[in-house]
Amino acid sequence: MFGSKKTEVANTTTTSVKTTAPESTNALNSLVKGTTVEGTITSESDIRVDGIIKGVLTCNAKVIIGPTGFIEGEVRCQNAVIEGKFFGKLRVNELLSIKETAEVVGDVTTDKLLVQPGAVFNVTCKMKDSTANNNGQAKKQAQQPELETNGNGQSKK
Repeated sequence: MFGSKKTEVANTTTTSVKTTAPESTNALNSLVKGTTVEGTITSESDIRVDGIIKGVLTCNAKVIIGPTGFIEGEVRCQNAVIEGKFFGKLRVNELLSIKETAEVVGDVTTDKLLVQPGAVFNVTCKMKDSTANNNGQAKKQAQQPELETNGNGQSKK
C-alpha cells in the first residue's frame, strides 16, 4: 500500500513539472564552464553558453555567450549577447550586442548591431533592412545620379 501512494505522489509531481515547464517564458538553458557539446542544438527559450559548442545552435530566443563561452559553427537566433568567443556564421534576427571582452570572427547578419570598444570584431557583416519592402525603390533612386534634361525630357550630355 505504501508503494502505491509513493507512486501517486511521484506521478503527480512529474505531471505538474511537465505542464509548467513549456509554459514558462523565463526559462534559461545553461551550458556551464567545463562542458563541451558537439552537434546540433535547438532551443525555444534563452540559452547561456559558458562552455564550448562546436556545431549548429538554433534558438528562438536570446543566445548569451558568457566570458568563458566559445562557439565554433553556426548560430541562428532572435537576439545575441557575446562576451566570449564566436567563430563561424551568426544570424541574428534583431539585436546583436558585442561586449568589450568578445572576440567574433566570421560571417554576421543582423538587424541591429552594438559593438563596445575593446571588442575584436573581424567579420563580414550584413545588416538586414527591415524597411526594404517600403523604401527599397526610394533608396535605389536616391543612389542613382539625376540626369539633366533639356526642356523636352531628353537628357543633356
